[in-house]
Amino acid sequence: MSSLATSLWPDGEFRSVCRVCHGGCATRVTVVGGRVTRVRPWPGSPFNCGRMCVKGLSTPEAMYHPDRLRYPLKRVGERGAGKFVRVSWDEALADIAARLDTFRRESGPESVALGQGTGRHHYFHVIRFANTFGTPNWYEPGLANCFIPRITACNLTYGGFVAGDYYGDVPPRTILFWGHNPLVSGPDGELAFPIKKALAGGAYGIAVDPRRSETARRCGLWLPIRPGTDAALAMAMIRAIIEEGWYDREFVEAYGSGFEALRERVGEATPEWAEEVTGVPAASLLEAARRYALDKPSILEWGVSLEQNPNSLQTVRAVAILRGLTGNLDIPGGDVFGHDLVAAYPVMRQALPPDALAKRIGADRFKLLGGFRAFMPAAHIPGLFGAMRTGEPYRVRALLVFGNNPLATVANSLGVLRSLRALDLLVVADHFMTPTAALADYVLPSAYWPEIDQIIELPLVAPRAVFAHRKLAHVGECRQNELILSDLARRLGLPGADETLPDILDQRLKPIGLTFDELADRFMVMAEPVYRRFAEKGFRTPSRKVELSCKALARLGYDPLPSFAEPPESPVSAPEVAREFPLVLTTGARRLEFFHSDGRQVAGLRKRRPDPLAELGPATAARFGIVDGDWMRVKSPRGAIRMRAKVTADIREGVVSVDHGWWFPERGGFDFGAFESNANVLTNDGPPYDPAFGSYQLRGLLCAVEKEPG
Repeated sequence: MSSLATSLWPDGEFRSVCRVCHGGCATRVTVVGGRVTRVRPWPGSPFNCGRMCVKGLSTPEAMYHPDRLRYPLKRVGERGAGKFVRVSWDEALADIAARLDTFRRESGPESVALGQGTGRHHYFHVIRFANTFGTPNWYEPGLANCFIPRITACNLTYGGFVAGDYYGDVPPRTILFWGHNPLVSGPDGELAFPIKKALAGGAYGIAVDPRRSETARRCGLWLPIRPGTDAALAMAMIRAIIEEGWYDREFVEAYGSGFEALRERVGEATPEWAEEVTGVPAASLLEAARRYALDKPSILEWGVSLEQNPNSLQTVRAVAILRGLTGNLDIPGGDVFGHDLVAAYPVMRQALPPDALAKRIGADRFKLLGGFRAFMPAAHIPGLFGAMRTGEPYRVRALLVFGNNPLATVANSLGVLRSLRALDLLVVADHFMTPTAALADYVLPSAYWPEIDQIIELPLVAPRAVFAHRKLAHVGECRQNELILSDLARRLGLPGADETLPDILDQRLKPIGLTFDELADRFMVMAEPVYRRFAEKGFRTPSRKVELSCKALARLGYDPLPSFAEPPESPVSAPEVAREFPLVLTTGARRLEFFHSDGRQVAGLRKRRPDPLAELGPATAARFGIVDGDWMRVKSPRGAIRMRAKVTADIREGVVSVDHGWWFPERGGFDFGAFESNANVLTNDGPPYDPAFGSYQLRGLLCAVEKEPG
């Protein structure tokens, strides 16, 4: 086997699914001499419509990058010194397994944690390994702050997750984009290309966002909201829709539960009140509510900003209720439920010992994150990393990380650094040496997406289709993460360790009567659209209706109706802090070239986007003597970072938006400049937390700016 590629795969053009991000664009991959030489879009998928973004097109450059990890590495010397030696897979996995077994015997399996990034092919296999090892402590940054609260709110409110129907005979007439910029960050099959087509075809766009994002610029109405006040805006829209008689009376009377209680709850949420709280003009709020409710069918595209605050549950609940009030559920051109095409991934939840549930960090406090009603029960990240460095409620001694760079992507970066340094064992599997990997005891080379066998359902959680993609090439000694975990499971004698990945894939595909090989030959199976299933069976809720007032939440001890809470660090709630930090900070801005912290070493991508950006309005910039292109410092009560100023009228004045995920692969050293321009130096992972999910404030924080001298 060469250090770059093998020639075990035939030359030709093959269909696959790009997984650079979690979008899932169908592709045509050209293989010559065992190397991937070209990636282009496949025209047959309705999700990417024969188009791709620049990240996917750059796959060969990333896959064969000279800095790509190609074989296992073992740390020598002190942690953080950046010194590693090459070892064999057998040596690395034997030692890792032996040490994990020691921790399990000495401190219990809960002393070992697993972490991973969002939307990766190995996602459920990480959970499977955690369950069979016996640890309840696994994390992924999105569980409290991205996607899972929205899934849970949909499940509680109307019994299932929904996604926009851009694929039938009836196009949407209105699209409400709430804290979401899908033209840049289309997730899990909910991609930019059908949305662009719908907008070009006459759909009216409404954008709720403090930035006039790439998506908002294509909309007819922009609502520049103060970050962190989304629940207030949603409640006022609910009130307007009810009081103006814009709700779907027939649908609500037949399929709604708790309407009068909801009406009473939002009684004081007038447009004028919401304008004072959110900064959105009352007239714009009413126009948005009217269009969404009456100019149907309507789709509601929502994003992570709704969840990145300590009022996460009630914020996503308030927005989710808009679909139920207006009858935009499971209708052509609206938001629709998915199809049960394949079996669930066998994560072997039953293998996790019952006594482990009580040891899951945060489960006793955050029932919808780690409790029995959680969609994917997991540990609370602030508590988990706190346990690494403090030993409370017990010491977490080891962390295995798959496709995640927590030094760049988890709140409170300096706290994360202290946590990682305190571990007895840190193992990182990734494509490149990252700031997190540079601290590891073992660094394992992960397979890139053309090097894996997997299936993917799109859109995720509300699927319309299932795709297969085969391994088409191989670089060095890189291994698919599922296979790394399976090898560790066998060495540890874990339940289910004898079940291979092909076995799992074939098992999942039984409902459609295909094996993985057969699906790979067909590439895609798409379900025929079915609408208004509620007319026959009702909704999958206890009442069989849309629960505008949610009984399940009440039974768990949470408010069954939505409410607004002012962010704990804002000009309103923290006026003394605002005197020193007078601007409102929103973090997490995405750029088309990168996926979170990935891609910054790829020259073709970095040339397009060389510097970390902080956006601010012309009046705000002038107030602090900053002009477009200046290097500037953004400061919060936690720390300061260096960013390139982008002065633009496309942002609410008084708000500063910073890119996230920045580090500098070219810098070297132990941290690759991981703290210089890292948005999470500014964020806080401390309380207050959302009582159901443990979400914390990443938007609407306070900051100050100054021009960098020199």
